[in-house]
Amino acid sequence: MMQNPAAKYQAFAPIPLADRQWPSRTITTPPVWMSTDLRDGNQALFEPMNGEKKMRMFKTLCGIGFKEIEIAFPSASETEFGFVRSLIEGGHIPDDVTIEVLTQARENLIRRTFESIKGARQAIVHVYNATSKTFRDNVFGMSKAEVIAMAVDAVKLIKSLAEQMPETKVTLEYSPELFTATELDFAKEVCDAVTAAWGATPERKVILNLPTTVEIATPNIYADQIEWMHRNLERRDSVIISLHPHNDRGTAVAAAELGLMAGADRVEGCLFGNGERTGNVDLVTVALNMYTQGVHPGLDFSDINAVARTFEYCTQLPIHPRHPYVGDLVFTAFSGSHQDAIKKGFAAQKAAEQWSVPYLPVDPADVGRSYDSVIRVNSQSGKGGIAYLMETEHGVVMPRRLQVEFSGVVQQHTDTHGGEVSAEAIWGLFAQSYIDTATPVRYREHHLYERGNIQGIRLNIDIDGTPHMLTGEGNGPINAAVHALQSAGISIQVRSYEERSMVPMGEDGNARACAFMEIAGKQSGECYGVGMDGNIVTASIKALISGINRLSAGQMRGELDQAA
Repeated sequence: MMQNPAAKYQAFAPIPLADRQWPSRTITTPPVWMSTDLRDGNQALFEPMNGEKKMRMFKTLCGIGFKEIEIAFPSASETEFGFVRSLIEGGHIPDDVTIEVLTQARENLIRRTFESIKGARQAIVHVYNATSKTFRDNVFGMSKAEVIAMAVDAVKLIKSLAEQMPETKVTLEYSPELFTATELDFAKEVCDAVTAAWGATPERKVILNLPTTVEIATPNIYADQIEWMHRNLERRDSVIISLHPHNDRGTAVAAAELGLMAGADRVEGCLFGNGERTGNVDLVTVALNMYTQGVHPGLDFSDINAVARTFEYCTQLPIHPRHPYVGDLVFTAFSGSHQDAIKKGFAAQKAAEQWSVPYLPVDPADVGRSYDSVIRVNSQSGKGGIAYLMETEHGVVMPRRLQVEFSGVVQQHTDTHGGEVSAEAIWGLFAQSYIDTATPVRYREHHLYERGNIQGIRLNIDIDGTPHMLTGEGNGPINAAVHALQSAGISIQVRSYEERSMVPMGEDGNARACAFMEIAGKQSGECYGVGMDGNIVTASIKALISGINRLSAGQMRGELDQAA
């Protein structure tokens, strides 16, 4: 049994920010995006990416539209160092992309980092040191003054080395690691000392990265912390406030969104939330959340499947099928009520109008997903989903009562066999139930004739294998066919009739007609018959015979026996 958490854990105290502004704000412009897939994300892999995979990921990130990419921790290993050099020496970095490299606030590591970026047009040197009380007291054994001195000394060295490398535009990024667990006034003190040491100006801004290194509170607390820093930092016009949310509490996306509302300018994260422990914030989700609110994120996920497959190849990590926007099942509905609402939503959606399809917050086509997998059928599905697949996959638009009737056929199949049933299998059930019904009555051919205002038909059919040539007259072909069947002792009534052209066309390139006929036997129940043919009259007669055969299992069986 879990113990009493109050005895072991302490809730994070609220921030004294009575006049907070972020709750009433909305995100109207995208932030500066910084991908850390090649550094933080790479560190989190069972098997870090090799050079080929890192290069492929780098080019994918550039193609998506990232202008800032953290490519390595070059002082950590020769592999990391070598990758930075290969990007620079191979000319792989687009002119509008700035690479970023990470280093701890230690002299030898900083110098090695600068060696790695020689020859780059522009680079962000990202330096960090932990500032929280736990680290000061228990890990470093340092006072607040010593922690500030560590940060300032590192920044002064970076500034000096940058001045010795005039061919490279160097931007400073500083992270007070474990910012969310650091006293706010002390976090501000360290950050102010850093911007002062760098000599930050509006033309030479410092990136202050304020990470949730470990999520320890609800995202509104993080927003309060960001707004407090936004309002109290010195040289705010010379600072870019950056967010780096991790996902330990599962709220990284919310933390990033609220942090942007609170005044931040930039977001660091990984594709699909990769990263240490529970991961970094998922930049795909944050970006597409903006997209669904009418704000273009400045990143291109119009072929999200290609991005996902590249990610899975490079990281060897699977993307969960329910992952927002990209998972294989996120645009899929199995529930009958969901399917019905989606089908009606698609029917009502106009191309020029704002998107408003139930259960789909984004148009799948906008991220390169087809509509093929939007509705799939299993034992939980209903008539709406089945009707949608029949229409979109096979061009058969069923009347509502036929939807109800056929859904019972599919339900019986899924209850018996279990699992999902494909659109092709649904078509097979439909054909077996309504089209390929040649027992006991089999249609052969018919010929129409006219006698004054009367329509006549000569109907050639088999009844239980015995040929019959029937003749009937009426006020139209269907009425004449009913009378012809009555002459053989088959008494039926036509309750309803609909005809539609099928899309797509038939194999010969010509449109096919589809006839739906609801019929009732003399003493039996009601059911639908369906006929398909290039000729609408032939399709209608086939639908009539289809209905007779479907009734044959009941009272109609006896009537047919007598007729034979």
